[in-house]
Amino acid sequence: MNSTVVNPAATSMRRPLKIGLLLDSEDIDAWFYQMISDLTTADYAEVSLVILNDNERVEQVNDTLVKKLSNNRGRIGYLAIRKVLEEIYGRLIERTTYLRDAEASVSSGDLLNDIPSIKVKTQQGQWSDRFFDADIEAIRFADLDVLIRGGFGILRGDILSVSRYGVWSFHHGDNFRNRGGPAGFWESMSNWPETGSILQILTEDLDNGSVLYRSFSCTDTMSVQDNKSNYYWKTQAFMTRKLRELHSFGEERFFERVAAENKHLSFYSERLYTAPNNTELARLTYNKIVEKIKRLWTNRFYLDQWILMFHLRVDFSSSLWRYQKMIPPIDRFWADPHVIYQNNTYYIFIEEYLYATDKGHISLITMDEEGQYSEPEVILDKPYHLSYPFIFEHNGDHYMIPESMANETVELYKCKEFPNQWEFQMNLMQGINAVDATLHYQDNRWWMFVTVVETDGASSWDELFIYYADDFASTDWTPHRMNPVISDCRIARPAGKLFVDNGVLYRPSQNCSHRYGYGFNLNEVEILTTEEYREKRVSAVEPNWDKAIHGTHTFSRAHNLHVIDAIERRRL
Repeated sequence: MNSTVVNPAATSMRRPLKIGLLLDSEDIDAWFYQMISDLTTADYAEVSLVILNDNERVEQVNDTLVKKLSNNRGRIGYLAIRKVLEEIYGRLIERTTYLRDAEASVSSGDLLNDIPSIKVKTQQGQWSDRFFDADIEAIRFADLDVLIRGGFGILRGDILSVSRYGVWSFHHGDNFRNRGGPAGFWESMSNWPETGSILQILTEDLDNGSVLYRSFSCTDTMSVQDNKSNYYWKTQAFMTRKLRELHSFGEERFFERVAAENKHLSFYSERLYTAPNNTELARLTYNKIVEKIKRLWTNRFYLDQWILMFHLRVDFSSSLWRYQKMIPPIDRFWADPHVIYQNNTYYIFIEEYLYATDKGHISLITMDEEGQYSEPEVILDKPYHLSYPFIFEHNGDHYMIPESMANETVELYKCKEFPNQWEFQMNLMQGINAVDATLHYQDNRWWMFVTVVETDGASSWDELFIYYADDFASTDWTPHRMNPVISDCRIARPAGKLFVDNGVLYRPSQNCSHRYGYGFNLNEVEILTTEEYREKRVSAVEPNWDKAIHGTHTFSRAHNLHVIDAIERRRL
């Protein structure tokens, strides 16, 4: 059963929260440095104490084979085999990484030099640290609200309750499925569809404290390093979000929400994960080499191409095997369909992507009531990539918001002559990495659903943000109080226009587990206010109806036409 020890002493939320940092040294990982940097400039929190680990450090076994052999004479054979396996994996699988290294060592001295600090030794178990009474009293004197764990071992004893709201700690894994470590390793090497991560309040029960934040990312199955970096860069924002929420909502409301989110009992029935032994590492490395060879073979002889599929039917078209394919030439793909119905004609706005230019533009396909359709016509092209042409009508005029993250903007266009003449109006947002903005009008407000990348290195598939404004043609968009309202690659990213059917408001969303563009969902929007947002997934689409189809990620409907996009594997 989850439990949280919270000091009952009240604290005024008018002052910044007082934060303590538990660190092994001033040299910290780059992602953790970013988190501390954000805290030092925040108006809702201040770093008041740094607690440095003064235990005698056991030097890590050096990466070189010579020192491994020297320090571990009794395990020479084991270490020699392990070194060979690590070299094979590194050279054949992990040879190329794409993301900024989240674990790069950075000195935090520039951030922490002026902050009071103490050095402490602990009573050390095999894996745990227990603080001495004198150090507990010194920490208690600092009158901290939250301790953030960025070092030490598994914490036991009074340190867990010495601050008002406990010790907050990251666990880079889904604690329902993966307790232990190494971070990001088993998910990547075993091809798990998602990699989980949580922020929790520590208790004596390892990885079973109250969860403050839970998130899921698509697993990078070809790089443990990039798999870790992706969710490290994302998770660093969890701490600042929850501290800001605690400061804004106050203790009572904040912990009521935490209790509600942790109300259910749950068992953990998986193994306690540890670093792989040589047999496990050999098996996993062999499987990865086979997988990589298969991928190279597939890429050499096949093309995974985005196509369109449609069905004309008065009622809701639920059977995807009935949809007809619209296949583009082999030098391009078509994706992100958004449909408008007018004057007995369907206007299908799409992203058209040319492989030769490595850039997308917006094109238009027209279709009649019999399903006869035209060749695409380019209607909007920019020097930067465009996709996801969200189209909506207001007061008799048509507007478009294409995805323009490559320009760090959310752009608004107005149709001067429907359907193919569009004129730039304004940037609704700029200086933002926002993807697939989707507007919805409700309760006399315009709501923008959009995925946002807050930190370079994090994914654009994972986190849904909502903003609202009285006028859609505005730069004054207010962020939702719960932003991001969803942090889950399986359901976050928009997949088309919100729509009402039988009195139910649905939000299509992408499922980016397994891989980008794997599937899409229909989610019932249950609550949409400036204070709350809640939805539940009521239908999930996966690419199982056709052996040649390997993904689908956008749904659009207008009048009798239903359109999706899909990845079809074609022989070159």
